[in-house]
Amino acid sequence: MKQFFDEYFNFSKMVKNKRKYKKEMQRVKDLPKDYQYVFKQIQNHMWKFGCGSGYDMMEVQCDLSDLFEESAADGKNVLEITGKDVAGFVDELLKNTRTYTQDWRNKLNKKINKKLRDDKSEKC
Repeated sequence: MKQFFDEYFNFSKMVKNKRKYKKEMQRVKDLPKDYQYVFKQIQNHMWKFGCGSGYDMMEVQCDLSDLFEESAADGKNVLEITGKDVAGFVDELLKNTRTYTQDWRNKLNKKINKKLRDDKSEKC
């Protein structure tokens, strides 16, 4: 329970992260328009899968900002970076991030395994 309150009701952490988020969004505003558009679309897509407090997503967004800044400075087209399958690119970004999808999968597996163990013990 303490972890829950530390994670969700730590106001100094919330303020710090809000500042960091605003700073990151300013970085995005400084990107070329096509990069801004793709970033926003990726961001919207990512938040559908985000889990917990969302701080994991913040790290992913910072990394994405870095990648986009470097690529824009090199004069690359944004789709040269993401590929045409932008959703697949997002899947790769989120591979090591806790998502609701993982939670749903874990819950399903746990429920089925528990039920099958319970049914097996009843038959003995």
